[in-house]
Amino acid sequence: MAPVQAGSHGFDYDLVVIGGGSGGLAAAKEAVSLGKKVAVLDFVDPSPRGTTWGLGGTCVNVGCIPKKLFHQAALLGESLHDAGCFGWNIPERKSISLDWAKLRESVQNHIKSVNWVLRVELRDKKVEYINARGSLIDTHTVHAKLKNGSERELKTEHVLLAMGGRPIYPDIPGAVENCITSDDIFSLPEAPGKTLVIGAGYIGLECAGFLNEFGMDATVMVRSTVLRGFDQQMAGLISEEMKSRGVKFLHKTVPVRMDKQADGKIKVTWKSLENNSESSDLFDTVLMATGRRPLTLEVKADQVGVKLHPESKKVVSEKELTNIPNIFAVGDILEGKPELTPVAIQAGKLLAQRLYNNGKIEMDYDNVATTVFTPLEYGCCGLSEEEAIRRHGDDNIEVYHAFYKPTEFFVPQRSPARCYMKVVCLRAAPQKVLGMHYTGPQGGEVIQGYAAAIKMGLTMEVLMDTVGIHPTVSEEFTRLWITKRSGIDPTPQSCCS
Repeated sequence: MAPVQAGSHGFDYDLVVIGGGSGGLAAAKEAVSLGKKVAVLDFVDPSPRGTTWGLGGTCVNVGCIPKKLFHQAALLGESLHDAGCFGWNIPERKSISLDWAKLRESVQNHIKSVNWVLRVELRDKKVEYINARGSLIDTHTVHAKLKNGSERELKTEHVLLAMGGRPIYPDIPGAVENCITSDDIFSLPEAPGKTLVIGAGYIGLECAGFLNEFGMDATVMVRSTVLRGFDQQMAGLISEEMKSRGVKFLHKTVPVRMDKQADGKIKVTWKSLENNSESSDLFDTVLMATGRRPLTLEVKADQVGVKLHPESKKVVSEKELTNIPNIFAVGDILEGKPELTPVAIQAGKLLAQRLYNNGKIEMDYDNVATTVFTPLEYGCCGLSEEEAIRRHGDDNIEVYHAFYKPTEFFVPQRSPARCYMKVVCLRAAPQKVLGMHYTGPQGGEVIQGYAAAIKMGLTMEVLMDTVGIHPTVSEEFTRLWITKRSGIDPTPQSCCS
């Protein structure tokens, strides 16, 4: 196949993408399929600990993919107990331990295979991949500094910013020197041991969850609320479930300093936000999960006039277009948009279609389903109960809810105490569904199908008229009939009632 030629605009490229993550790669491949000449620049600065990785961005290398695999490892450990109860002859669970090195090797081997597939795919699709740190010289010129120190300037009609972000280290003594982040946890050569996780967002809870299930001591430090931005009733159920499994929580506390001890342990001193008292403890590992920062300043977006949010430094955009007509942005660097891989992919594809194929479809950032992969998963789509009330008023909202008992929990006598679901809807008939929330097994698989229904205007009338698949956990959504307003106990009395 002959090299792709750029258009008649006088530039070397139709599109230069800065960032080789999910959103940038999706846009690049879509643009090339439409006959455009495209280059992708991707470069990973090592973390303070020295961790680096290949093509594919956060999701592939240090995010969704390794996280889900570590979560699966934790679920398998839990299943060992269940298997014995179901008749399988297995050793006592206490005599079974996790081989961290084997887990790490298996996960890293998979990631490397994905890195390779992505490289081959770009080559086959004639996307020019440049392993270089990209930055903006002007609105049509991208500077590329390659790994070997050489430099290039790429002239392009359009620029797509898709760099994503990196973890934030708080400005406290010893943090950078003594802590790791999610950039490091999945490739640690040795098991992290007794771990303090600072931050109670989904990254922090997921990491604490699988470490605890691996048999390690895990503590979560919470500054304000658990799972900020999520439905707070569901967040409470998740934190209570984690506590019941052995994860410890330090509420209303912030770290003050971290001191490396002679034996390699880290002494963490923290302060209570309620009475200013200080406490301390020793940990083998401290994992920072206090948020992420966009890499907009690193690519000098501000210096060419791209409008950034004054606090977050994220790109302020409309329909992925910045305030500069030929510069676009997708993914985690967008202010006010979900930081989720499928969102970036969809936005990237649709943007390329609008730019190069007269596409009309715009990215819909509402009703995007997601799941927190804690030991008991939390899947949700749409508005939280708090947000629904804020938008529509308490009198105009109805909440259907129920606790339920997964069939697979009965034989091993696993507690279903926090297996719960609720549907938030408008009170007026036909009761349009505004949000669905679920804690239980396979949260991601359960909520995905309902996300399509919500997008199509699902109502409680339709949901109640839907026949469920028995016995599944997902069918419990079709059996909801109790409202919070009624005051009736939502605890189930039997299986097939």
